[in-house]
Amino acid sequence: MRQRKRGTTAQQLLTAEVALVGALCVALLVTEIPSLLRELKIWRISGGLGARHRYP
Repeated sequence: MRQRKRGTTAQQLLTAEVALVGALCVALLVTEIPSLLRELKIWRISGGLGARHRYP
């Protein structure tokens, strides 16, 4: 009779690590959304891409 090994396989560990890193990236993005929106607003007010000659 064969006995199955119990424990964590490398594939399960890799999947857990990917899920953890993904969750951390999403959490960071969610916390930074207000700052990104503020920066986008400032960029649009200052002229966006067409403002290169005014703001070096």
